[in-house]
Amino acid sequence: MNIIDKKSRVFYLKPIYLGFLIQLYTQRMVPKGKLIIIGGAINTGSFAETQFGLPENMNFFERGILKRITTESIKDTQSRFEIITTASLMPEKVGEEYIKAYAQLDVHNVGVLNITNREEANSDENYERIKAAEVIIFTGGDQLRLSSIFGGTKIHQILLEKYRNEPVVIAGTSAGAAASSKNMIYQGSSKDALLKGEVKITGGLGFIDDVIVDTHFVQRGRIGRLLYAAASNPGILGIGLGEDTGLFISDGHTMEAIGSGMVILVDGRNMADTNLTDVEMGQPVSIKNMVVHVMCDGDVYDLNDHSLVIHHPKVIPIG
Repeated sequence: MNIIDKKSRVFYLKPIYLGFLIQLYTQRMVPKGKLIIIGGAINTGSFAETQFGLPENMNFFERGILKRITTESIKDTQSRFEIITTASLMPEKVGEEYIKAYAQLDVHNVGVLNITNREEANSDENYERIKAAEVIIFTGGDQLRLSSIFGGTKIHQILLEKYRNEPVVIAGTSAGAAASSKNMIYQGSSKDALLKGEVKITGGLGFIDDVIVDTHFVQRGRIGRLLYAAASNPGILGIGLGEDTGLFISDGHTMEAIGSGMVILVDGRNMADTNLTDVEMGQPVSIKNMVVHVMCDGDVYDLNDHSLVIHHPKVIPIG
């Protein structure tokens, strides 16, 4: 194998060897963990509040999202669950509701961690609890609390290590889903989203690259936020999650839609033009040739080759 040109002193690899090394590097980077991101139900991060009481919101169970989190874990109902309620404004109530919900699924080894500051996110006790968990769930609320409290801490580091190297399940609903990616939307009204500067983006927890996630998507009309995010960074895929809807992400790139609603994908890689850099702050933004996909339960999108396979359920004839 020639790797050096003696005259020019330039290192090079023959294409066959270069392809092999790229493939080997990619294989090494495939995470062993599984990621489940859910569009949420209400702001507090609970799927059981007065207007969304547990009996009235059984879609969350009937469509199998919580059950799917369990069955994907290495010990099924015997797995150790940790519910992180940091993002929520009602952490005690949300934690109790998750414990009740999982008890109905015969899952009883469930703990709740309401980490409220970076000191707690660096504590040895909390670190050991996350280290021992097979399932970690981030509830909804304010995703900026997740990034600012956990970013760069011992718990953040062990979460990333477990996701890369262990068959852990990491799930997030609402804010927990929004914070799962490397890039994170944390502010921006739905109505004015396509005005320059309205949508605010910062770093998330970084379990998955090259995507940005928005939640409560259909119900709150957030298509503008995702269009703006994709126009400002066309190399990332915008993911809009409807409520009671999610994506099950395996191998770091295979995304299966789960739940009762829709997932909207906004792909800006082939965007032809935008005036984003030309207009003043607060002015409307134009976008040309943005690609949008709609996914429902069972559809699969591959982040590696950007292919979408639509699930066609068999129709059972009546009579």
